[in-house]
Amino acid sequence: MPLWWPIPVAFAFLISAWTTPIIRSLALRFGVIDSPDGGRKLHREPTPLLGGLAIVASFTIVTIGVLLSSTELTSGAIGIHHFIGFFAGIAILTIGGVIDDRFAISAKYSMALFVLASFIAVLGGINVAKMTNPLGGVIVLAPIMASVVAFVWILAMTMTTKLLDGVDGLASSVSLVGALMIAALALTPTYFQSDVALLALIFSGSILGFILWNWHPAQIFLGESGSTVLGFTVGVLSVIAGSKMATALLVLGIPAIDVGLVAIRRWRAGKNPFTTADRWHFHFMLRDAGLSPRQVTLLYSLFALAFGVTSLLFASWQKVIALGFLAILAIIGISLLAKYLDDSKAS
Repeated sequence: MPLWWPIPVAFAFLISAWTTPIIRSLALRFGVIDSPDGGRKLHREPTPLLGGLAIVASFTIVTIGVLLSSTELTSGAIGIHHFIGFFAGIAILTIGGVIDDRFAISAKYSMALFVLASFIAVLGGINVAKMTNPLGGVIVLAPIMASVVAFVWILAMTMTTKLLDGVDGLASSVSLVGALMIAALALTPTYFQSDVALLALIFSGSILGFILWNWHPAQIFLGESGSTVLGFTVGVLSVIAGSKMATALLVLGIPAIDVGLVAIRRWRAGKNPFTTADRWHFHFMLRDAGLSPRQVTLLYSLFALAFGVTSLLFASWQKVIALGFLAILAIIGISLLAKYLDDSKAS
């Protein structure tokens, strides 16, 4: 790793940490706040939104600075066209998220923006050209299938962090772990991709600067733009210039499985699986079981870190076993906690 790398990462951290309180003041001034409702929103006081703008601004400014001053981010398989598609998708999510935070647009329009951003990223050349075969070798995907897999993956990651953003610091902390694990994997001799590693580290610095203000008790929330950009970026980083989807899935496995289980539960209850607002997500259940916001965030982050590290140590077939174990653990744990809470309400 070049000695100058800490400089852009530090700048990303400082810009994010410095701009977050400025954005907080602007959100308060223009009334872009999230008020507690005694249901899903249990924070004590009205809290400003738009925090994701600090992450986006920091990540964008520093990335452009590195692109203009060196060839480090374009020395590998990532080209300018990838960056155009990537940041065009981020722009769509950011603008749409700000509008949603201010005017509360309907869920179907929000979903349309997620689809559009994912499509633009794939149009920019971000796709899954090949996947590691757990039994050995690689599986080369046809061009159309490579684009379809990338589109579905990026869209799924975008939705996962959006729905994960229900506890102070949760979505930002888990996304930070994901970005750091992708950077660490990209620096290993087996997968060495310095461009991906540096980009992931810059993103990590941007998130960390924001977490200073988002940790419980949060002084500002991510908002729609932030919660979606986190998953979108982790999704793109995990496939750009080589598939690292197993790493992202190990880190975000519990939230992703939770999204699936909640969707099934809502569907069985006759509700819309993706637009219904309730407290059926695992992080809400942990809060209902008595855990504090900090404990929930730390628990998620520790699981994400523990399973993320396995991607650095395990072979491909071992990662498949780890993913299976994680899935079983998550399904059993979430199901048992849901039953316990249901029984407690009934008694």
